[in-house]
Amino acid sequence: MEQPQVTLKSFRAQPGSLNRYDISQIKLVTHNNFRPTNANHPNPKRTTTVITENRMKAKIKAGEPAFGVSITFPAPELVEMVAQAGYDWILIDAEHGSHAITDVYQMVLACELHGLTPIVRPQVNDADVILRYLDRGAMGVQVPHVNTAAEAEAAVKAVRFYPEGERGLGGGRKAMGISEPEFLKRSNEETLVCVQIEHKEGLDNLDEMLEVSGVDVFFVGPSDLSQSLGYPGQRTHPVVAEAVDTAFKKIHAAGRASGTPGGPELARSNVERGVLYHYTHIPTFVSHYSQHFFKTVRGD
Repeated sequence: MEQPQVTLKSFRAQPGSLNRYDISQIKLVTHNNFRPTNANHPNPKRTTTVITENRMKAKIKAGEPAFGVSITFPAPELVEMVAQAGYDWILIDAEHGSHAITDVYQMVLACELHGLTPIVRPQVNDADVILRYLDRGAMGVQVPHVNTAAEAEAAVKAVRFYPEGERGLGGGRKAMGISEPEFLKRSNEETLVCVQIEHKEGLDNLDEMLEVSGVDVFFVGPSDLSQSLGYPGQRTHPVVAEAVDTAFKKIHAAGRASGTPGGPELARSNVERGVLYHYTHIPTFVSHYSQHFFKTVRGD
């Protein structure tokens, strides 16, 4: 049986979205003897949405550093560029960024296409908010402003299904094509939970938080932490630096993984300190290359 032939002429993407296309020039050519699938002609093998291995999480579990880039605005094309640069994962920042839920979906698709792990930072530590991002395909969340063991437990429960958590079971796009028990099992195994320690209260309660099962990364956020300690924006102030260092030591002594942001020099230093979860920001990304560019061109 001959299959229909689809020819694409002047098929071009529309700006602003990865999946908006000008279909006016798509020409569908069929043959007279083509017959659609019916009871006498079995359905072709269907593709399935598979929960793939979270390679970033696997690296961290193996004690290897993983490097990402934080993106605060919807730009699937930028995801492609970051992938070509050799990074492991993308932080889709919905807390400080302008991502709508549909934007997050497009960013996740771009990550999947290029082998990057998509992590979303939600606006708040709220199960309903977190659920929407996970159901769009995010492979983890970086939950902001976690200050107590109870709040860390709430983040874990929002991400994991029973018996590890209480995530709402509505399926989502990752559930298509596999059995429900397999979907639940794979989701619990591959989805990453990162909690942010970025207030003095969080530092004071860190020992109790480190006892919470199911947290994959304890992220130390120096910016909000500097403000909470009374030195806003002064991330290198001795008081702030000592607090960050103390947090890292506690996290590592408990056998847990730590994370923090930073440019290349700071990231290298943090790798030497045992930090595994790293990301830089797009402005830092662009700034460092720009400095290199003009230094090379002008000889500065």
